[in-house]
Amino acid sequence: MAHRIDGRKLGRPHGPRLSLYGNLIVSVFRYEKVKTTEAKAKEIRPQVERMITLAKRGDLAARRTVAAELPDEPLVIRKLFDEIAPKYADRTSGYTRLVHIGQRAGDAAPIVQIELV
Repeated sequence: MAHRIDGRKLGRPHGPRLSLYGNLIVSVFRYEKVKTTEAKAKEIRPQVERMITLAKRGDLAARRTVAAELPDEPLVIRKLFDEIAPKYADRTSGYTRLVHIGQRAGDAAPIVQIELV
């Protein structure tokens, strides 16, 4: 029985999977949209929204929490706190959108674009 098991493994061991998530999240904040598989996008979406909510708080503890969870990317963290978070000051949630693009040619995996609203 698979009770209380959360998240997708994506065919990767624990460490590389966490690195993949961190790099995808940084890419979403850097470029404000990323094309990836649907499973990966659905997996990072709650983490992206949580980071934006933390950035909206704007205090030192929130900044340190975000910095601890992301790879060492000071420019992306600065952009998150200075540009992205103020954009969503009047919004309580729903900062991202998944747009279905189609299927990948090699294995017909569903491709989506995760973007900031």
